[in-house]
Amino acid sequence: MESKLYYSLEYADDLNCLLSSAEDGAQIERTKTLFEEIRASVNNNDEQDRSFWRPVLPWGGVYTIRAGRKAISCTPLYVKISLKNTCTIDGFLMLLYVILRENHTFPREVALFLGKEFVEHFLHLMDSYDYTTVKLLWIWDRMSKRQYRSEIHRTALEIDLFGNEHENFTKNLENLMSTAQESLCTSWACPQLPGAPPGIISISPPHELPHRDLIQSAVDEFFCPRILLCKELGCDGLREFSHRVFCHGAPPFVILNMQLWKSEDLAYVPYHLALSQHRYLLEGATLFNREEHHYSAAFQIDGYWMHYDGLRSDNLILLSKPPELLLLSSLVYIRESDK
Repeated sequence: MESKLYYSLEYADDLNCLLSSAEDGAQIERTKTLFEEIRASVNNNDEQDRSFWRPVLPWGGVYTIRAGRKAISCTPLYVKISLKNTCTIDGFLMLLYVILRENHTFPREVALFLGKEFVEHFLHLMDSYDYTTVKLLWIWDRMSKRQYRSEIHRTALEIDLFGNEHENFTKNLENLMSTAQESLCTSWACPQLPGAPPGIISISPPHELPHRDLIQSAVDEFFCPRILLCKELGCDGLREFSHRVFCHGAPPFVILNMQLWKSEDLAYVPYHLALSQHRYLLEGATLFNREEHHYSAAFQIDGYWMHYDGLRSDNLILLSKPPELLLLSSLVYIRESDK
């Protein structure tokens, strides 16, 4: 189902208004980052207490924002933005936070694509437990620039993110993970159109099961050069595709969309991935509960795996076994050299 964003420009000037409102509120004096507190809870955990001490990124959210100048005559002067079905971004926001906090050089690299101000505010808001503002930061700064259509509601503000997490999150990282491949036809009469436009890594299940790891084989096939029959109208030549490369160098992390893969065919998920002359390590995954139409996430800290589910009261727990009744939605790998 297509997600829709409802907001009124009468009530929100821009992203700076959102951030200044958050900074005006009471801030918690912190000696540790949220990541450091989660790491400490993992290392000090026992069998009787396997959950983190407070909810992290709870599902949904309500944000009160001051009315803009054009709404001075309105009653009341403050309006509430209601967030619904935020699981399509919650899991990835949690994974993004862990990745940036655990790898010191990654914030600078990611800032080249998302913006330095965005990365700084994102980390600050997460460490301040200001989770609703974190979600609005992503929505207004990233998502609203891509695929959302705006409609004005005079009585309420509502952002409903029901839909697909790859549409709501991964699409906005295309520049970070973009790849390119050149192609050239052997026929002199061919229009010689360029290769496919840049896009993120897209792997599909193999038609025949290879003798080695399925995911590594699919990634190798995506990046390797190949020769195919040219599909241009009236051309009977062969089109040669070059080795695929990252447009901006090897990214700090990659997200593999696994929605087309069957869980029963993935008895093994590789912890290491050879990718464009770099070695990547499995850092996390997002999971889909078909019965609830709900996404959650899993990630590791110091070798321990944790499960995050914004719908639960104890929404961050140490895993003793893989979550049940869940399908794999995505895999997230980080570049090893910066681990």
